[in-house]
Amino acid sequence: MTPPEDPQDGPTVPGKTPPAVSVCVPDTQSEVEVTPAKLTVLSKRRDFLRAARARRQGTASMMVQGRKRHASEATGIRVGFTCSKKVGNAVARNRAKRRLREAARLILTQQGRDGWDYVLIGRKDETAARPFPALLKDLEYALRKLHG
Repeated sequence: MTPPEDPQDGPTVPGKTPPAVSVCVPDTQSEVEVTPAKLTVLSKRRDFLRAARARRQGTASMMVQGRKRHASEATGIRVGFTCSKKVGNAVARNRAKRRLREAARLILTQQGRDGWDYVLIGRKDETAARPFPALLKDLEYALRKLHG
C-alpha cells in the first residue's frame, strides 16, 4: 500500500494554508449602524413568578407574559423562555425554545420596551410546527396587546 500523493492544485508549503474562517474588516466609511437593545435572559424563578402575575396575551403559537418593572429594578429588556412537558420530549421542548429565542431576538430588540420583563411560553405542537413568519407575527401581535 502506498501513501496518497500530495494534491497538485493546492499549496503544499506548511504554514501557508488559508484561514478556516473568513475575516471581515468593517468599512470605516460606511454609516454607523444603530445597535438594537440587548436582551438579558431571566434565570431566577422569582422573576418568572412576577411575570406570571402580570399581563398575559395568548396567540396561536405561544403565550406571552409581560410586566413593567419598578424603576429600582434592573434596566433593559429581560426575557425568559419556558416549555412544559406537554410540549413533548426534551428534543421537542428545546426546538420550541430555540424558535422562541430567535423570534425574541428579532422582535423584542425592536419592539420590546426598556424596563419590561417578558416570558415566552411554548404551546404543544404549535410552537415547533408553525411557519416562522407566522410565529414572528404572533409575537408582534402579543406585544401590541400587552403594551396597549
